[in-house]
Formats: sequence, structure tokens, C-alpha cells
Amino acid sequence: MEHIILLFFSFFTEAVILWQYASSLFTSSYSNKIKLALLSAFYAILFLISLLGQTGLNAISFFVINTIFLYMLFKLKLLLALFHSAILTAIMGLSELAVFGIISRFFPHFVLETDAGIIFYTVFSKILFFAVIYLLIHLLKGKNINQEQYDRSGLLLMLIPVSSVFIMFTFLAIGETSAFAQPVDFMVTICAVFLLMVNLLVFGINQYNQKKSQEYTDMQLLLQKESDFAQYYEMILSQSENQSILIHDIKKHLQSIKLLNEKNDSDKINAYIQQLLESSDLKETSKICDNEMLNAILCRYQRQCNEKHIVFHTDIRSDTVQNIYQHDLTSLFCNLLDNALESADNIPDSFIELTVEKKENSPFIIIILINSCRSTPVYDQDGLPVSHKANKGRHGFGIKSIKKVVKQYHGNLQMYYDNDSGTFHTIITLKQ
Repeated sequence: MEHIILLFFSFFTEAVILWQYASSLFTSSYSNKIKLALLSAFYAILFLISLLGQTGLNAISFFVINTIFLYMLFKLKLLLALFHSAILTAIMGLSELAVFGIISRFFPHFVLETDAGIIFYTVFSKILFFAVIYLLIHLLKGKNINQEQYDRSGLLLMLIPVSSVFIMFTFLAIGETSAFAQPVDFMVTICAVFLLMVNLLVFGINQYNQKKSQEYTDMQLLLQKESDFAQYYEMILSQSENQSILIHDIKKHLQSIKLLNEKNDSDKINAYIQQLLESSDLKETSKICDNEMLNAILCRYQRQCNEKHIVFHTDIRSDTVQNIYQHDLTSLFCNLLDNALESADNIPDSFIELTVEKKENSPFIIIILINSCRSTPVYDQDGLPVSHKANKGRHGFGIKSIKKVVKQYHGNLQMYYDNDSGTFHTIITLKQ
């Protein structure tokens, strides 16, 4: 029974190390839930194979399972998956051999045949395995030119596994000079196990904090982008107001031109007219809806659709979005239309249709966006599409921003793909 528990603990540790190695260096193709389920299944198979007691078979199985895991769940070519699996297998084998050689050479009286000795040897070899893999992760990260951010301060955490290895040597030295009596030998063994778990836990928490910190930074950048958009649209509204003022004052301009004409001063007349024609206040604006902010947003995307030859059709009913804050209008519609524009681009006869209407006898408004889409998207556990861009960790914040606005207005968000028509549908309800 003790042997089975030790095997389970050993494979659990190796699975955690593989997870950290792959997650730190490679881009995932699936969600964490899928990766965790398959990793558990793969290492359950390794556990069952290890019960046969064949060392060679265990090493080959470890190499094959790791290759399959890396190739299936991460964006790696088969040769790269084989290469990294070979590295993991070699380092694991060498760490076990190194610990066995150190104990045999420097601590000959240490008894490996006892249960406490086997546990101590297993924990020591896994700590060494973990230390080498963590160092390798940072070396490979530093050489990866595609890595957007690399924090060298993480190398300071190497002090933890290095200190752990020193503590294990200390335990061995004490046990060599004076044999541990009951229950001290058991307590030392448990301390060694806890030491390994602390190593894994600290680095797991550090990786989680780095991920959350990156997400927070990206969200702040997104908020800054949306703030810039809001200022841009406010500038457009100001320009529209200036245009209205100019039109109101056109009578005065005509009177000034009339006075210049009476003096037969054609040069001044031409200069005056040219100045009016070049004024930004005379630039053409479209009337798409009755909300000035949303109208400015839609005009911008209408121009982009015209440039990309995408049919852009809108039906915005009166007084539907008046109770939505301007910055929320920017976040919601800009992210919706950005995604729709990206999906519909480079598709023959593509289109985008946006409808905003009020549900009768209720405080809810309904936003329906339909756009051309080339293929069925991949969905997450919430039923929302996952970004198909190369670095998913740095994308997908548009959907998060949309969800944030929907939640703020006590609404509901639904997205789905229609295979028959090749269109992607977004349906949002917001409470006014």
C-alpha cells in the first residue's frame, strides 16, 4: 500500500512539473479544463503501467505520454514535441540517478531499502528534477524572441529549490552521523514531503499571480483604448456642432461675399470661398440614429465597411440607447463592431447587420448583430467565442469588455454561429 501511495505522489509531482513547463513556454490550443482532464488521464495510464515494475517500459511510456500531451494540447510541431519530451525524460532520469549516486557515494550508511529511505530518495530526486526544470524554463524564456514580457526577477525564486536541495543534504548528513530514531525518522520524511509541496505551491502561486497581473495590465490598456475612443467621438460631436453653427451662419458669409462682389474684388471672393470649402466644419456627416455618440461610432464603422466592401446595414430605433452612458456605448458597440468587421473581412458578399430596438411593455432593449463569418468559432465554458489569434493570453478582452457592460445593465449575452447561412449572431438584452 505504501508503494502505491508513493507512486501516486511521484506521478502527481511529475504531472505538476510538466504542466508548469508547458504552460510557461508554449501556447495552448485548449482550455485549462480540457488540459487538466487529459493530463490526469495520461498520468493515470502511466501510474497503471508503473505497477508492472518495468523500468525501461516506464521510461518509454513517460516519453510517449509527454509527447502526446505536448503535441495535442499545445501549438507545437511533432518534432518539437518529441524534443521537449526527450528533455523532460532525460532530466527526470538524470535527477534520479544523480540523487542515487550522491547518496551511495557520500552517505553509504543511508538505508534506501526502508520505507522512509525510499520516500526520502523520491522526494529528493523530485526536488532536483523541479529545480533543473525551473531553471530551464527561464533559460528558454530568455532566448524566446517571441516572448512579449520576460521578468528576470523570477530567477530569484530559484533560491527556494536550491535551499531545498541544501536542506535535503543536511538531513542526509545528520542521518549519516547519527541514525534517526523513531519517530524522528518519520518526521524528517514528512518534512521532506512538505518541502517538495511548498516548492510546487510557491511556483504555482507565482505563475498564477503573473497571469493575473498580465490580464490586469491588458485590461487597463483596453480601458485606456476605450477612453481614447470616447474622446475621439466627443471630438466628432464637437465638429458636428461646429458644422451646425457654420450652417446657421451661412447667411452672414453670403452677405460678406456679396459685399466683396460689389467691390469687384474677385481674388478676395475666391479666397473667402476656398477657406469655407476647406473648413473641417463642412465635412459631410451621416445621420444613422438619433443618439449623437452612437451615430458618430456607426459613421466610423460605416466608412470602414465601405473601404472593405462590406455591406453595412443598421436599424436603430428612436430613444433606445438614451439611458446608456457614453463610455459604455463606446465599449459595447466598438468591441462588437470590431469583432464583426474582423470576421466579415475578405469574405465575398459579406455584410454586417445591426438592429437595436426596445422590447414592448418592458424596460429591456434588444441588440442584434449578424455578420458574415468564414468558419465556426471555438467556444469557452461560458459559450462565448475564444480568440483565434496566436497569443490568446493577450487577446479576448473585447468579449470581456462586452460582458462587463452587459452585467452592469443586468442584461444577457448570447452568441452562436449559423452553419447554414455562414453567419455569426450576437443577441444582447440590456435593462434600461
